[in-house]
Amino acid sequence: MRDREQVVARARELVPLLREHAEQAEEQRRLTDEVTAALRSAGMFALTAPRRVGGHEVDVRTWIDVCAELARGDGSASWVVVLMNTGAYLTGQLPDRARAEVYGADPRAAVCGQLTPSATARPVDGGFVVTGRWAWASGSYQAQWSMVTIPMLDDDGRLVDLRAALIPVTDMTIEDTWFVAGMAATASNTFVAEEVFVPEHRTLSVPAMGQGMTRAEHLADEPLYRSTSNSALVLAMTGPLLGLARAAFEWVVATMQRGKPVAYSVYARSLESPSHQLAIADAAALIDTATLHAQRAAAAIDTAAQAGVQLDLLARARIRSDVAVVVTRCREAVALLLDAAGASSFARSNPLQRIWRDLEVAGRHGLLNVDLSREMYGRALLGIEPQVSQLV
Repeated sequence: MRDREQVVARARELVPLLREHAEQAEEQRRLTDEVTAALRSAGMFALTAPRRVGGHEVDVRTWIDVCAELARGDGSASWVVVLMNTGAYLTGQLPDRARAEVYGADPRAAVCGQLTPSATARPVDGGFVVTGRWAWASGSYQAQWSMVTIPMLDDDGRLVDLRAALIPVTDMTIEDTWFVAGMAATASNTFVAEEVFVPEHRTLSVPAMGQGMTRAEHLADEPLYRSTSNSALVLAMTGPLLGLARAAFEWVVATMQRGKPVAYSVYARSLESPSHQLAIADAAALIDTATLHAQRAAAAIDTAAQAGVQLDLLARARIRSDVAVVVTRCREAVALLLDAAGASSFARSNPLQRIWRDLEVAGRHGLLNVDLSREMYGRALLGIEPQVSQLV
């Protein structure tokens, strides 16, 4: 608990800097150099990196709490951090040789991740030769390494495995493809690799990892890497959404307390308006609901990891349902807050409009698909097989 408090406090100290640079970062479509340096110096890119190579190796609850805190300052910065730590978590699943190649020279190295398979791999002695393109690579300009996915096919072209592969960013090129309405500063560009050799020890079977089979060599004293991986990776992505909703709440409450009137009404101060009081109460309850669901899910993952067991299908499906609740309640809360704050919320000078755009984009990430997550839970509750995704 003390470790969690310390690393969350470190993230909280960065919030003023993130707020100061958020507008500039959005305009240039990447985090500023000052923010990148501060995040790296504070160890934010190594939250889930192994302790034995200089990382924090936090549990899933702390991962979420830190990213929620950072999102109070800037959603894009938080999103980059959560995805960098997806890469760090996956690197922690690899053998010591691979870990040393990443963190040996720089314990604060950043590993971004792109898990949509769009590549080809040719087996060669000692590894694979990879050619591919991977879009949506958040933190592309901050990373030194990228964890990408490669479909493994047999001689007849049938998929036999899906492998995560760790590639130095210097072995790839970056195509500037990130032009979006929200999360604009994440620089989620496209990595391109042409005939790049990837040694076998820097690869990991994604289906095997989903079943609890890891290549990490110190599982006895590294419970994080015993976590139910699919559940951990999806749940962690709710951290930025929680923080964005809290940031919107703080902004609207502060605006009301400064004496903002209700236009075309008898209320000279909006905080005296019952409808505004109800909106604030309801928004707070929605954010609390989202938080409690995230914490329940994190507790299930962390408790199982400490015990060295993998969660069963029903527990994993319930976590996907928890994720859907977080996404939905955060979006509902911010919608209420925007109604309370009025049309001035959408002025370019008002950070509330950027919070709203960031939340709406992040909440539509494929892994956070609300209806698909609900379907997974419903099928699990009813005992219907097969499931609709391997990532449940």
